[in-house]
Amino acid sequence: MATQIESARQGIITPQMAAVAKNENLGEEFVRQMVAEGKVVIPNNTIRNPLSAGIGKGMRTKVNASIGTSSDIVDYDAEIRKALAAQEAGADTLMELSVGGDLDRVRREVIAAVDLPVGNVPLYQAFCEAARKYGDPNKLDEELLFDLIEQQCADGLAFMAIHCGINLYTIERLRRQGYRYGGLVSKGGVSMVAWMMKNGRENPLYEKFDRVCDILKKYDVVLSLGNGLRAGAIHDSNDRAMVQELLINCELAELGREMGCQMLVEGPGHVPLDEVEANIRLQKRMSGDAPYYMLGPISTDVAPGYDHITAAIGAAQSSRYGADLICYITPAEHLALPNEQDVVEGVKAARVAAYIGDMNKYPERGRERDKQMSKARRDLDWEKQFELALFPADARAIRASRTPEDEDTCTMCGDFCASRGAGELFRKDLKGDKV
Repeated sequence: MATQIESARQGIITPQMAAVAKNENLGEEFVRQMVAEGKVVIPNNTIRNPLSAGIGKGMRTKVNASIGTSSDIVDYDAEIRKALAAQEAGADTLMELSVGGDLDRVRREVIAAVDLPVGNVPLYQAFCEAARKYGDPNKLDEELLFDLIEQQCADGLAFMAIHCGINLYTIERLRRQGYRYGGLVSKGGVSMVAWMMKNGRENPLYEKFDRVCDILKKYDVVLSLGNGLRAGAIHDSNDRAMVQELLINCELAELGREMGCQMLVEGPGHVPLDEVEANIRLQKRMSGDAPYYMLGPISTDVAPGYDHITAAIGAAQSSRYGADLICYITPAEHLALPNEQDVVEGVKAARVAAYIGDMNKYPERGRERDKQMSKARRDLDWEKQFELALFPADARAIRASRTPEDEDTCTMCGDFCASRGAGELFRKDLKGDKV
């Protein structure tokens, strides 16, 4: 069976492409062309066929939510609740990143519970299995790794973050620059670096990249080129090791597309705002406009408990300059395993950020909703305001919790409502589109 990119190159508009076109209010031929060029991906699986989310050029910036157990907290029901909460809050994709308990069980139950495209990092289970089987994750057999990738695709995953861009050369760059302020923060990346250093061998995911693509192609799963050397501190942003891995991932994205596999590039972690645009432009230029999946990016290192805000600030800038998929950050980042409420807050913060970015990325079509909201506020049309809000239920609940005496106003201003007073003065001057 042909993948989305192979079908697009044959001139075929698949049901997934048609669904994306409808959801994005774009022409089907435009979507097909972007998929054919590798500038848009549609996370999919021939076994499961999840909801179709177009990620890439011309598309609305999408939001990913990540959940999963840890070695300290294994609660399968809680992960299902978090998955459903993420979907209800408006996430476009979901990553199941468990490292504790029965990993097959939690992955399969999450996939079955939601309609969203679900992704994961196969290295997590591979190293967990090696540790359990041999007592040492560095004894991982590469055949076990490739078997797990196949097994997880067969379970219905729609995309996989696979760390193909780490190789011996990137590790040497890390050493020569004198390591890092923030160290290494990718669990999969650190595990692969440790395996390579312990065994004195090249990364098999890099060395046998064509084998990785062949497995994912079989199921039409998107290969998300993992960012194992991403910066975990803003002072490490765009250092030589990170840029070297990005360069390799961009090369691999080109190779993977040529092989007929849908490709997504990941990056960059923690990034100060003045480096966001440069990072995205570099990725787009080197990859031939491959879709870019931004992890965060967290824009300062000193706000634990509020990293959903620091990431939202970075995400809005990222979306503005061309990022295509944003991975949410929750208030628990750097502190604890997220709970259900953390997940909801993380998704909503990322959705606001993505919306703000899209307003500036697509100004010709991205600001009409804001104009209508402004008019509804001016006219004290509360129902219209709720209808236009990104989160209507939240807005209604806040207003209902502090009901004003005069239903036309709110308790912020009451009798001193500026909108009501100005409306009485200038109502006769309204004309045309402003009415």
